Amino acid sequence: MNAAIIFCILLALMLTGMPISISLGLTVLSFIFLFTHVPLESVALKLFTGIEKFEIMAIPFFILAGNFLTHGGVARRMIRFATDMVGHWHGGLGLAGVMACALFAAVSGSSPATVVAIGSILLPAMVKAGYPNRFGAGVITTSGALGILIPPSIVMVMYSVATNTSVGALFMAGVLPGLGLAAVLGGVTWYRARKYDYPRMPKADFAARWKSFRESVWGLFLIFVVMGGIYSGIFTPTEAAAMSAVYAFIVAVFVYKDMSLKDVPKVLLNSANMSAMLLYIITNAVLFSFIMTNENIPQALAEWLLGNGLGVVAFLLAVNVILLLAGNFMEPSSIVLIFAPILFPVAMKLGIDPVHFGIIMVVNMEVGMCHPPVGLNLYVASGITKMGITDLTVAVWPWLLSMLGFLVVVTYWPGLSIWLPKTLGMM
Repeated sequence: MNAAIIFCILLALMLTGMPISISLGLTVLSFIFLFTHVPLESVALKLFTGIEKFEIMAIPFFILAGNFLTHGGVARRMIRFATDMVGHWHGGLGLAGVMACALFAAVSGSSPATVVAIGSILLPAMVKAGYPNRFGAGVITTSGALGILIPPSIVMVMYSVATNTSVGALFMAGVLPGLGLAAVLGGVTWYRARKYDYPRMPKADFAARWKSFRESVWGLFLIFVVMGGIYSGIFTPTEAAAMSAVYAFIVAVFVYKDMSLKDVPKVLLNSANMSAMLLYIITNAVLFSFIMTNENIPQALAEWLLGNGLGVVAFLLAVNVILLLAGNFMEPSSIVLIFAPILFPVAMKLGIDPVHFGIIMVVNMEVGMCHPPVGLNLYVASGITKMGITDLTVAVWPWLLSMLGFLVVVTYWPGLSIWLPKTLGMM
């Protein structure tokens, strides 16, 4: 009964058009005042202890690093390197887009940032080369979603905060699925380009490839700074995030010199605004999680599901359906922070690995970012391509179907997610 009241209040507030973060906070306060006797002091204490986590500091640092890289010419050099490597294949520029998105995802941690950084440069070049606008839009919109699966990932940090799962293990667990999804999206791109005989670029010689690699190596090296530092034990994930922000600043301002010192305050302000928005969502989600736990809703849900004989296969199918439906209305950060505290205890009772469950949630978020009506990547890509959401939805469907197929593989093949962190001794 209490669960129904909480979700009815939340849904009613969301239907008014109120932002998710405010809806969460008002739902909690309304329920506490009207239906419980929980002292406000305990709410304030939970709010303070809930956000007093070292891992949360990684979020603003990764956002700052991504903004420095977006404005600092790293994306342009990665695109040139990717084009020289695969541009001569069928759909060369499209394949270069997938490869560039995968590379930029490995240094930015954000899907919208990846779509903007790669799409704003590559999409005009694809149209100029003779590719249909829809083809380019489909490639970049879906490949940009790799930003939250290939580590570092801000969404993984949020899952870690919500469930106390190791951030380092999650990062390593995202490597193989991230590369696998990039391969799947690249395969769809190649097949459609070959089927419709889209343009191919002249094959770059070794000298051109070596030159583009040398120009992009400073950006690519950030991958080794973050992942190598975490794996070797030199950094915690939060310290790696801070190092990536410092490194990205040095590369953008002093190495590539595409950004002057007078541009730095603007980047800092934009990063602060984005960080404040996400931290405000986290703050209200912590309150929401507190009230759910206080009312024993996750535990009751777990007992009900287990009592009705729902096994792992059926539960994971239900999780995918719920998260995909939630993707119609909410962005990834809100989905993770709302649903992880509810679904995670059930997954643990069913014996599902917490790292594997986290990767399932992240891949669901990727799919959700690419389908209407509130797919965040669709809106970002719409601003770049000047296409309507309906046209973009038609454009992305071949890649979106392949992503759904990949989601099934990730869901029911735990080894794809947990083999690498287990091998590296992180689990």
